[in-house]
Amino acid sequence: MPLFKDKTDYIPDPNLISKWMGWQGRIPGSMDDQAGGGKQTERYCDNTPIEPRGFNFPRLRIWKSILFLLFISYIMLSYFRVPILTSIGNYLIIDKPVKKADLIVCLMGKPVERGLAAARLYKSGCARNIFFARVEFPNGYEDLRAKGVNYPESRDLLDRMLQGLGVPKSACITSDIFVCSTYEEAQVVRDISLKREVTSLIIITSPTHTRRAWLTFNKVFGKDNVRISVVPTLYSDFRPDNWWKTDKYLQDVILEYQKLFYYYIKYL
Repeated sequence: MPLFKDKTDYIPDPNLISKWMGWQGRIPGSMDDQAGGGKQTERYCDNTPIEPRGFNFPRLRIWKSILFLLFISYIMLSYFRVPILTSIGNYLIIDKPVKKADLIVCLMGKPVERGLAAARLYKSGCARNIFFARVEFPNGYEDLRAKGVNYPESRDLLDRMLQGLGVPKSACITSDIFVCSTYEEAQVVRDISLKREVTSLIIITSPTHTRRAWLTFNKVFGKDNVRISVVPTLYSDFRPDNWWKTDKYLQDVILEYQKLFYYYIKYL
């Protein structure tokens, strides 16, 4: 005898599966809950362990972006290293066309390489006089003189060198005012230029020093009607395309950029 006369005689119990699985309570939203007139019955609580979800960390993504940018920057700098470093060296150099002037100014600091260039321009007829300033005495100079030791000043050495290169002493102009910076040198040159009615200058200095010298002299002379040309000495071994390979010029470039920044803040 069949268990059910007709298929329609069997109506499945909605809680049958939950009872068979051993769950306690009723399935949420079952008909018994609705029939209870809003009466709350014990509901099923699933105690199955929940897998941890992934969390979104904005800071982590920011750090990943920074590391990616640093990596790309490193690749770009490695590939374009030589052109970038060459541009850094070239920026410091200003080389204006040499025209005949009233006065050649040999800036102190590196008197040999600058003095050679000054003598060369003088002998080629670019100017009739060469000016060089008086640098402050080094530390311990007075004690050295007190002990009877004669230590020549930088301007005396430059004066002797220029005479040895064929520049007559009468063509050399100096000042008794002590200077310790390019800005102070420019101020002394301006005073002498106004007294001697100088209208044009040729500034001789080292290649890495030319930009700062040009900016400084233009700042000091201001609206004075004086033409200023800056010429890098040819007797320097500095080359903008390989300066970073030599410790000496590596230090010079780094120091010069620091001084440029200082001059922009203080004077320019």
